[in-house]
Amino acid sequence: MQETELPLKDIHLPDAISWWPPAIGWWFLIVLIPTLLVFSYWLYKRLTRKTSLKTAKKALLAIKLNVELDNTQKLRELSILLRRVAVSLAPRAEVASLTGQSWLAYLDQSLTGAPFTEGGGQFLISAPYRNAAPSDQDITLFISLCEDWLKAQTKPAKNKKIS
Repeated sequence: MQETELPLKDIHLPDAISWWPPAIGWWFLIVLIPTLLVFSYWLYKRLTRKTSLKTAKKALLAIKLNVELDNTQKLRELSILLRRVAVSLAPRAEVASLTGQSWLAYLDQSLTGAPFTEGGGQFLISAPYRNAAPSDQDITLFISLCEDWLKAQTKPAKNKKIS
């Protein structure tokens, strides 16, 4: 037979591969990446939450057990510790400038009653101006009050208003 007489058809190329619908691997990535991002954010928040409170509780224990500090130094360290925790939990603009009775009122917000403004917490603002050093009993009561305040700090106080 001659070439012209064969019933052959011309070669036809297939259509180009379209981008839609994507392959199963792309669908898997579309679901996996946002899921991993959300899970990573949640895990980060879970691991880093309340780290200031954990650190503060350890520092409070260190102050409590440190026998080299006298009572005046312990009181000073406790005051610094309370201020640092408050600044780390609440907006700096609201807490950093508080002094005197307004500072004690802020500390009372998370506790029942008013142990800072009316109780042993007044010792915090009056002790630096006294001639005598605080007694061991006063420091023990104040450390107990600080422990109670730290336990009451469960969530950051972002929306608290100070009067």
